[in-house]
Amino acid sequence: AWISGIRAGSITSCGNHVKASCRWIAFNAEAAGVLGIVPLECEDGGKRTVSQLCCHSDVVTDFDFSPFDQLLLATGSADETVKVWRLPESGQDIPGGAGLTLGPGGAPVDTLQFHPTADAVLASSAGKRVTVWDLGQQQPLTVLDSHGDQLQSLTWKHDGHLLGTSCKDKKLRIFDPRAGPAASQSVPGHDNNKDSRLLWMGSSDCLISVGFSQMREREVKLWDTRRLSGAMLTMALDTSP
Repeated sequence: AWISGIRAGSITSCGNHVKASCRWIAFNAEAAGVLGIVPLECEDGGKRTVSQLCCHSDVVTDFDFSPFDQLLLATGSADETVKVWRLPESGQDIPGGAGLTLGPGGAPVDTLQFHPTADAVLASSAGKRVTVWDLGQQQPLTVLDSHGDQLQSLTWKHDGHLLGTSCKDKKLRIFDPRAGPAASQSVPGHDNNKDSRLLWMGSSDCLISVGFSQMREREVKLWDTRRLSGAMLTMALDTSP
């Protein structure tokens, strides 16, 4: 189904620009610091009402729904804060204030992602470090800071044991946050630091990264954390910005 008549923003960030839970779709709106909120299920003959969630004083860089609570939305922003919002069950009033604010952390928040198997645990990246938050205690569980440059992507393994990151220093890193702040594995990723994304393939030992080659070709690489000396497969797609 197509949802039309939406004024979406063209925000440049390392995070997501649209996310869905079982009840709501959230997306970057035209105004900075604002998310558009649309019901996933349409009513009244297919017409969806677009609501606005005024989140931050600057651009919303990334956001994520909790896997344990489909009404819980975390947002990160260039204003250096992470906020957690409780959305209504249906078309009631969108909240005017966040239930929880973390930060400011001294750098714009680039990406964030809820932990897949532990409730109320959230990872966020800002500058050169990843912070794993305990939302119940409103404090960090650990800070992973062995990055050489700005974080571009982070991804939890689906069993929740490991965290992978891609960085502007052109390296991919694997962390066990419970073992300590240092990366347990590190490997050169893509040869161009323009942008990158990392995605864990479920609970398997494999990851997929997307980035740019030295010749500015967009490329996909497949990695196995059991043999992380190099990519198992590299596929060039095209040359495009």
